[in-house]
Amino acid sequence: MALIELREVRRSYDLGEIQVHALREVTLNIERGEYVALIGPSGSGKSTLMNTLGCLDRPTGGSYLLDGQEIVSMSRDQRAKIRNQQLGFVFQNFNLLNRTTAVENVELPLLYRQGMTSRQRRRIAIEMLEKVGLGERLDHYSSQLSGGQQQRVAIARALATSPSILMGDEPTGNLDSKTSREVIALFRELNETQNLTVILVTHDPAVAKNARRKIVLRDGEVVADTPDIDIAMGALHREDDE
Repeated sequence: MALIELREVRRSYDLGEIQVHALREVTLNIERGEYVALIGPSGSGKSTLMNTLGCLDRPTGGSYLLDGQEIVSMSRDQRAKIRNQQLGFVFQNFNLLNRTTAVENVELPLLYRQGMTSRQRRRIAIEMLEKVGLGERLDHYSSQLSGGQQQRVAIARALATSPSILMGDEPTGNLDSKTSREVIALFRELNETQNLTVILVTHDPAVAKNARRKIVLRDGEVVADTPDIDIAMGALHREDDE
C-alpha cells in the first residue's frame, strides 16, 4: 500500500455565480520515502493539491488515503490530529514567532502532545535544531537569525513531531540562491538518511531538479509525472509555446 493514494480527487470552489475547478479528478500514488516536487503555473492547482495532501483542505469528491486512512470523510478535528501526527510543514515566510527563541519555536507543535513534559519537549527541540545545524543558536530570537537560519528553525519545528511526510510550500522563495541550495540540500539529506517522504511546491526549476519525481499541473490536472526535469519543464511550458 502506498503512503498516499489519490483517486479521482476533485476540489471546486463556488465564487458567486462562478464555480472554479481547482483540481479535476487527480489520481496518483506517492510511496513512502519519495522526494516529489509539485510544479505548475499560477492557478494550476498545485497549492490546492498541497493543501489537500496536507489535510488542510478537504476534497469536493474522490478518495484520499493517507497511510490507509480515508481523509475525505474525516472531520476538521480528525484532520487536525492527523496533521499533528503525520505531517510537518515548512512555508515560504518561515512563520516563526518573533518574540520566542529558536528552541521555543521548535517546541510549539509538541505542546499539543498529551503527557509530554516540558523537559521532554526541550530535549526534542534541541535535538532537532542540532540536526539542522543550529545547535549553537538555541536561544537566539528570529530577528537575530539570517533568512536561511530562520528556515532551518522552521524545518526543525516541522521535524519535532517525527512526521512521516515533510511538506514545503515554496520553502526557498524568500532565500538567496546560495542559501536556497543549502536548504534544498538539507531536504535531500533528510529524505536520503531518514527515508522521510518530502513533497515540495515550487516554481524554481533548480529546486524541482533536486526532487526525484516531478508532478506538473495545469488547470487542475496532472499533465506530467516524471523523474526527468527536461520532460517536466517541457510539459510546463508546452501551452505557452502553442
